[in-house]
Amino acid sequence: VQLQASGGGLAQAGGSLRLSCVASGRISRINSMAWYRQAPGKQRELVATISSDGHAADTVNGRFTISRDNAKNTVYLQMNSLRPEDTAVYYCNADLLSLNYNGEYVAGRYWGQGTLVTVSS
Repeated sequence: VQLQASGGGLAQAGGSLRLSCVASGRISRINSMAWYRQAPGKQRELVATISSDGHAADTVNGRFTISRDNAKNTVYLQMNSLRPEDTAVYYCNADLLSLNYNGEYVAGRYWGQGTLVTVSS
């Protein structure tokens, strides 16, 4: 199982970016998905989560919107009204059920490799 994040880059304050994260592999079911971020010198923190049935929650007062496309095993993060303090590496995360090569279902939590978002003032 792999999670591949993309969409990071440089944005000006007040601008927008959209992150994507695709899960691939022998996936049976994806439960919750989430985005975290880690700014330089700080601990990783939760940004937004979304359940398998689309119930979403965020920690940035509605500036960011998380969504998912279950058919594509993809989670998105639409980031609007960006601020310099949003600068961080953004990581996607998924709790999922996969099938190993012994034919057994395995529950696990997986992380993407991170995508850097830089917001200039």
